[in-house]
Amino acid sequence: MDLKNLFRPSTMAVIGVSTSQDNHPANVIYNKNHLRYPVKTFPVNPKGGILNREILYKSVGHIQEDIDMAVIAVRAEHVPKVVEQCIKKGVGGAVIISGGFSESGNFDLQKRVVDIAKEASFPFIGPNCLGIYAPDYVDTFFLPGERIIRPDKGNVGFVSQSGGVLVDQMVKFAGQGIGVSLAVSIGNKAHIRETDMLDWFDRDLATKVITFYIEGFEKKEGRKFIQKAEQCSKPVVVLKAGKSRKGIEAVSSHTASLAGDYRVFSEIMKQYCVAEADNEYELTSFCEALSCYPKGINANVGIISLSGGHGVIAADACELYGISIPAIDQETMDIIKGKLSPGIRDIVSLENPLDLTGSSVDSDIVATARYLSRDKNIDCVLALLIPYSPGVSTDIGAKLSQVARNEDKPMIAYVPNEDKYKIIIEGFELNNIPVASSVEGAVLMAKALKRCRPC
Repeated sequence: MDLKNLFRPSTMAVIGVSTSQDNHPANVIYNKNHLRYPVKTFPVNPKGGILNREILYKSVGHIQEDIDMAVIAVRAEHVPKVVEQCIKKGVGGAVIISGGFSESGNFDLQKRVVDIAKEASFPFIGPNCLGIYAPDYVDTFFLPGERIIRPDKGNVGFVSQSGGVLVDQMVKFAGQGIGVSLAVSIGNKAHIRETDMLDWFDRDLATKVITFYIEGFEKKEGRKFIQKAEQCSKPVVVLKAGKSRKGIEAVSSHTASLAGDYRVFSEIMKQYCVAEADNEYELTSFCEALSCYPKGINANVGIISLSGGHGVIAADACELYGISIPAIDQETMDIIKGKLSPGIRDIVSLENPLDLTGSSVDSDIVATARYLSRDKNIDCVLALLIPYSPGVSTDIGAKLSQVARNEDKPMIAYVPNEDKYKIIIEGFELNNIPVASSVEGAVLMAKALKRCRPC
């Protein structure tokens, strides 16, 4: 299926716009795209007329221009007819916002829509979904624009069966500075499914990380998904719902999916190096790390801390998540010690995790990171910074980023996510170095790189 018209449309028809309800989902979608996005948008209502001085078309067939995409937000029983009208018009694809299909027990109605679409090779997202958010192109979420927190344009592609989880994750992404290339709520995924989205994102030059929130699959579909993920050239991250008995029941009532045997699916994901996030917090950390380092590593980490306590917390988290903290070569320790300021040389601990103490200054941290990066036992450097330390400048993020670039070794930073430390955080992020807002978050980023290393 060619999905370009859905994700990069130039023209769009919103079908189901109300003449009396300004807060109707179709009206929200129409107004948002008509006023804020470059896609040329046309409102459709069977009654026709005028809406805010714009022509209200009686059907998509009455629109004179070619239509790339239709957003369908009519009552479920009217959807088959509207889909047929779109096909007749030559529309490139659709997002079916409408609910009332398999999630409500109306399997025959959903099958009818699918059969019509498949016969005509007409792609659609949904039904029972929010649809598509493509930065700078289109937004079919029926949520008022002023209430949505949108992440910037970036390189993470995100697909979710749940619209609510998708929007909530976009809020988390925005808070962590993670940008998206495309976000898609697939709802009942009656036609376009996760495997189709894997194909799209694998070819999409703007996407480096592919992320899924999955509730369930059809019979044998999970195996097909894993096989495609293994063949994919980009890291794949999955947050799987339906792990418990009650969760499985909730999945069935939400999108009428089969949750399947979670333990089996989880073990298969490990075998094929799909990074499974245990929760939304992990999902955010995984996406940020892999958007910077898509190839993955063995995750033998070297930890630099300005506080012994932070190093201990990191060491505990590494053991919990199966990440190795190898011994550092004596030669490396001797070199680092010789580069440190005389005032801290005799009070630091250069065993991994390295504790440079709160008396260290930028040059100490930079020298340690440089020579630790050259140690053959270390695959990744975790720099745990306490920016309130008197010897740390606002340039430390940029300085350490330069080390990571010159040494060509992954670095992950921890900096408290506060406005007064924004300059330090930006020093890392502008140089494509991931920054966690907690010590555990930094370790989770290393976990993501380990899970996505080549098998």
